[in-house]
Amino acid sequence: MACTHIEELAPRLKSPTASQHVHREECTLCFDGQDGPDGVLVCLQCFNGGCVGDDRKHAFLHYEKLSHPLALVVKRTRREQKKRDESEPPLKKLAITAPSDNETYEYTTSLRCFRCSPLGEAVRSDHPNVVATTTGIMNSLSSAQQSEVKAWEEEITPCEHTLTLEQIPLVVPGQVPTQCTECDLKENLWLCLTCGFANCGRQQWGGTGGNGHALQHFKDTGHAVGVKLGTITPEGTADIYCYSCDDAKVDPDLARHLKTFGIAVMDQTKTEKSMTELQLEQNLKYDFSMTDEGGKELQPVFGVGLTGLKNLGNSCYMASVMQALFAETTFRERYYTDEAMAHVQTCDKALPADCLECQMLKLADGLISGRYSTPAKAPPIATSDFEVAETPKFQDGIRPAQFKALIGKGHAEFSTMQQQDSEEFLQHLIERLRQEAKYLGRSENIEATNALRFGMEQRLECTECHRVGYKVDAVDLASLPVDAVEEGVTEDGKKLYKGVTLESCIESLAAPEQLDDYACGNCNKRVKAVKTTTFKTFPQLLVLHMRKFQLVNWLPTKLDVPVNVPETLTLDGVWGKGRQPGEAELDTDAPQQPEFNAAAMAQLEAMGFPAVRCQKALLATGNSDADAATGWLFEHMDDPDIDAPISTGGGAPEPNPDQIVMISEMGFTPAQARKALRESSGNTEQAIEWLFSHPDDDGEETAPAPASDATPNVGGTPPPAKYRLKSFISHKGPSVHSGHYVATVRQPQAGLAGGNETPDDWVLFNDEKVAAAAARGGDDLRSLAYLYIYERV
Repeated sequence: MACTHIEELAPRLKSPTASQHVHREECTLCFDGQDGPDGVLVCLQCFNGGCVGDDRKHAFLHYEKLSHPLALVVKRTRREQKKRDESEPPLKKLAITAPSDNETYEYTTSLRCFRCSPLGEAVRSDHPNVVATTTGIMNSLSSAQQSEVKAWEEEITPCEHTLTLEQIPLVVPGQVPTQCTECDLKENLWLCLTCGFANCGRQQWGGTGGNGHALQHFKDTGHAVGVKLGTITPEGTADIYCYSCDDAKVDPDLARHLKTFGIAVMDQTKTEKSMTELQLEQNLKYDFSMTDEGGKELQPVFGVGLTGLKNLGNSCYMASVMQALFAETTFRERYYTDEAMAHVQTCDKALPADCLECQMLKLADGLISGRYSTPAKAPPIATSDFEVAETPKFQDGIRPAQFKALIGKGHAEFSTMQQQDSEEFLQHLIERLRQEAKYLGRSENIEATNALRFGMEQRLECTECHRVGYKVDAVDLASLPVDAVEEGVTEDGKKLYKGVTLESCIESLAAPEQLDDYACGNCNKRVKAVKTTTFKTFPQLLVLHMRKFQLVNWLPTKLDVPVNVPETLTLDGVWGKGRQPGEAELDTDAPQQPEFNAAAMAQLEAMGFPAVRCQKALLATGNSDADAATGWLFEHMDDPDIDAPISTGGGAPEPNPDQIVMISEMGFTPAQARKALRESSGNTEQAIEWLFSHPDDDGEETAPAPASDATPNVGGTPPPAKYRLKSFISHKGPSVHSGHYVATVRQPQAGLAGGNETPDDWVLFNDEKVAAAAARGGDDLRSLAYLYIYERV
């Protein structure tokens, strides 16, 4: 059809630039996309993707909102794949590049105009701008591919130790080591760039075995920087590791440093895989068993609430959390209702891909509706007369690429493609959802995140004057200590631990803890005190975090301690009842030395810095991490008071002006920023979180209110506190840096037991694979889980 609007609109059209996101894979408001019967409509002006389904018409909604009438329909169908010849070498999936789909899929395109018809009238045009724009759309990386490539590009930078490296050669120049100096290993060797000795790396990092002699060399000598032999290229690139920073780094002067030992960069050939390649290969090959403990294959399930999430590359930590949350009634009622979906009509963001509320609504619809929970279609494969293409057993799942890109945007960890911690992601998600609610002007009382919030009470008693102080903090989960008692080793050397009960872990949390250096404001001296932590209120959804990733010899280590987890919990016995009759109030306004980041302290002290210097460095850098503190230490080594005791007088230090400016730019007043930083010991992220959890605090310093026995408004309610297990998130794998997360969820509504609510209605969500789980969700997964979510009954 001839369109009269193209001549008017075409001059404004421009082909997408390399930095622009082109949403040609799927709609930005639902998971209908280019593989569906209607395809996806890509706006020729802003490159938003919209669907044209009979019941949704999100492309037309985009036109109504922004008056962008021209769109390109993109459909693709899978080509018939040729059978691989047995003589061909095996495929290697190590290159970190965006894949080309042209060999796998066949694309068809057409042009639509919504001004010609509300349904999008098919039109034609050979206008140069239209042709250039449509060609640019099809030739560009999709938004999902662009985010993936960017996330894989690790931002590795030099550090103080690589930039100031002093060399003391202790080896004969020109002889490249071929074996560890401490053992007979000949692979995974790390050459010390200070002295030239070569030692094997750690097994969890090396991928091909290692006894950690390079790390021991650092501990014995203090030589921090090493290069992995076999990864050096003629271009001067290689795997560089700094043990002081405990991270991968860049050595800008690698060629000169290697020349000291008679090694010419131009003569080197890469013969071993890099750390990024090893981690990518390990996670690509990780095969989570879809069988129960008896070896019986788990059966796939489909339907409402049973949609999988396709792994985007180490995204299982995110998928498991979202599956567990959207199985909860509170999250379903918040994000899967007609009232909630009304937001898309009034959203003030130009593109739904940039709105967290829109993406949560999209994800809820995708996971809960059942629209996408169907068996995967077998790809057309050319087979011989005697072969039949295997029919997929599980579903394809939906790709949460837009949600992941948005929720991780600007975050140092969640914006990458590396394996992350599911508990940290849950906390990050809750914080972002609360920020979004504040932005939208929604009351927190009606937010789903409110169901997780409760109060933890700290009771502090001086052992000399016996006065007692109380403090209540708002939290979103209880982090439980896990007593790791070794009980032997397996044949392959894996440590075995004595089992514990979940109840004993909760009791350990509430057990009295002695403080040996407490400054009592009533006694006017440093004394011993006893701190007790209990529940002040109880949430609707109780998240229990098992501290199974612990710092052992300043390395994050996973401890597989089995936990006996009951179906139901009663927590009335760990309820904090507040001040009791006869308890005199403790003066808690006496200045105290702040709590320091334990992991960062351990790393700094392992480098040989005195404790007082480590504490000062953490105070000066927001108590955040060892890297920032190390940089501060090198800059202030010559300060005359570097070893002087930390003064606790005068209250908290004045916040950094730069931090105040940064927080003020988010819409808060300088007074609010200053108070939040004081409340958070100078930690910017915690200060922002404090501000969002105290929206009515104007930042003005006021005299302390008289003591009150009333429960502060921290969420949750008093007992009775009876709970029933709803879901758990398990981590399978050897370490923090690799492995796999899965979620196991009680789903009575799935109809797995005839629609009746029975203890056996458990579903395993393993990325896109969704299956009926074993009884009790599988005792192995259940006992070794990392997060448990209990519903209050």
